[in-house]
Amino acid sequence: MVALYVVSSEAAAGKTAIGAGLGKHLLGDGRKVGFLKPIIADKKPAAGSDGDAAFMKQVLGLPEPVDSLCPLISGEGFLANKVKEVYAKVSQGKDVIIVEGMCGQSLDDSLSKTSYEIAGALKAKVIVVEGYSNQSMAKSINSYKGFGENLLGIVLNKVPVSQLKRVSDEISPQFDEAGVTILGVIPEDRVLLTLTVGELANSIQGEIINNAEKSAELVGGFMVGAMCVDSGLEYFGRKTNKAAVVRDDRPDMQMAALETSTRCLVISGNTGPIDYVRYKAEDEGVPIILTKNDTGTIVKSIEDALGKARFTQEKKLLKLAEIMEKHLDFQAIYRGLGI
Repeated sequence: MVALYVVSSEAAAGKTAIGAGLGKHLLGDGRKVGFLKPIIADKKPAAGSDGDAAFMKQVLGLPEPVDSLCPLISGEGFLANKVKEVYAKVSQGKDVIIVEGMCGQSLDDSLSKTSYEIAGALKAKVIVVEGYSNQSMAKSINSYKGFGENLLGIVLNKVPVSQLKRVSDEISPQFDEAGVTILGVIPEDRVLLTLTVGELANSIQGEIINNAEKSAELVGGFMVGAMCVDSGLEYFGRKTNKAAVVRDDRPDMQMAALETSTRCLVISGNTGPIDYVRYKAEDEGVPIILTKNDTGTIVKSIEDALGKARFTQEKKLLKLAEIMEKHLDFQAIYRGLGI
């Protein structure tokens, strides 16, 4: 049995996505895979903080309760022993345990010291996931060195396709010179950054009034009908699987959206849809989301939500697996894990 510690120096870098992809690949090769995401804190974190653990439980088919996969551990005193104790509860009968955590940006950072202690306690092999940014992604190289010989390498994630050559030519050598192995450069993909109908509704403080069973469907794009000068059918026909945002006083545009490939209809304002719009949505199986926010607020809320989109939908796994097969060095990871 071996622990694989997947860490990042920043939130939303894609640790859960990479962990899920690795886990599914290992399962496909006949390995028994477990998961652990210890929360190092002195008080219970905000509600929903165990969402990643609940998702991984589903993806990996784990029998353990979410509380065991995402336990709260006090950061004071004997941290190593506490981590080993919770690890023992989820590692029975497993070949690989994927452990998720955070790392700081320098050797002396308290977060870094905690991650080194956890890695040492579990004798874990370490993969660092860094999200792409316009600033140097090599800023945290020194903190990675604290993992010593247990560091397998780094995965550069969410790299825009237009920047892949730059990353290869300019940034990767910085890691090579520092002795840090690049295990993969994962290109950004819109499918992995989108929202579900349910997530969209939450982000705009909206209510799904019909076809709620489709709240897990992925939204392929967004269109706003408020300023449209073209015919509704021509305009909304330009995108498929979209969320169409329309004011409550434009039933004509709402109907036009429902005549095209629409994942959900967002109606803004203080009144709901008129009867024939509701009936059409029912016939087409399109959820309607009602929100009192104006169009500008809705667009801003969607943009903010997209910037924080998390990998917690199993429908994204097939696309992720396809991308990782092309861009991640599984052989190097397997060699590092000794499997």
